[in-house]
Amino acid sequence: MDMRNPFLFLFFSLLLFFSACSTDVDNYADYKDVTIVYGLLETDKDTTYIKITKAFLGPGNALVFAQNPDSSNYSGKLDVKLIGKQNSNTLPAITLDTITIKNKQAGDSIFYFPEQKLYYTTAPIYADAQYTLEINKGSEIIRAQTVAVKDFSVLKPNNRINFAATTTVAIQWNTAENGKRYEVQLVFYYDELHQGTSDTIHQSMTWKMGTKTADRLDGTEKLEINYLGEAFYSRLNSELKHDPNIRRFAGPVDLIISCAGDELNTYIDVNAPSNSIIQEIPEYTNIENGYGIFSSRKILVKSYLLSVQSELKLVQNPDWGFELRP
Repeated sequence: MDMRNPFLFLFFSLLLFFSACSTDVDNYADYKDVTIVYGLLETDKDTTYIKITKAFLGPGNALVFAQNPDSSNYSGKLDVKLIGKQNSNTLPAITLDTITIKNKQAGDSIFYFPEQKLYYTTAPIYADAQYTLEINKGSEIIRAQTVAVKDFSVLKPNNRINFAATTTVAIQWNTAENGKRYEVQLVFYYDELHQGTSDTIHQSMTWKMGTKTADRLDGTEKLEINYLGEAFYSRLNSELKHDPNIRRFAGPVDLIISCAGDELNTYIDVNAPSNSIIQEIPEYTNIENGYGIFSSRKILVKSYLLSVQSELKLVQNPDWGFELRP
């Protein structure tokens, strides 16, 4: 699961809202159970995770409450189902179980760690189906709907990736059906060998290229992001440790395009930072009887070798310590 705590913003926003810009809450209403949901469906994944918690309110320091799992976790297990509809036919309901993930690091958020309770299923998610999330907590039913983002393909680069060109180079792809927002990044992998050791250290540099948004959801568009190859070398130069005792060897470059469904795109846009100090941030959620976001995404990863000219340009700069592999 690759969330990197994307539900943190939602929780923290609610925390600030309830505390009225203060960690000391003196005036509060009678307790109300408010369900918070974060879930992204993705085809071809072996496991689907959904985070289901509750907002909390009480006297005292809200930051202290956040560190107690009982403040935001429901006790026991809720009745959580995914109901798919494919070609007007209702698929068998998928019942989600609970699992405790123990990989949350201290400092990732103000909330409890290292454990977090999630709902999950290993049932497949079909690209041509619409899904309804249904959470029965006894007193009410929480629902949300989304359609899965379908596959899409890269048009450029075709073979190797080129950073040695003196003109702009395009990364181009076909849009996905049900896909709205596309975030593009390149990850360059390289190995380091320090003098006096025989252990190879694997390193990488991530280059975030930007975001593009499709006009339609029918998957019939072509989108592209352009880059200058010289920007790659400038970025690499700023991140490398310049040491004559380090030998380096270039590896592949991964092109990663992350595609968000329509609901997730809206959620990101609504919660984007504003340049105005007087603008009221609108509220967006597609959770019926709750808050949060239930949507879909698709992550495409394609690996390339550097073009011959691109690798030679690395080797020709003596400060970087790159060599051709034997």
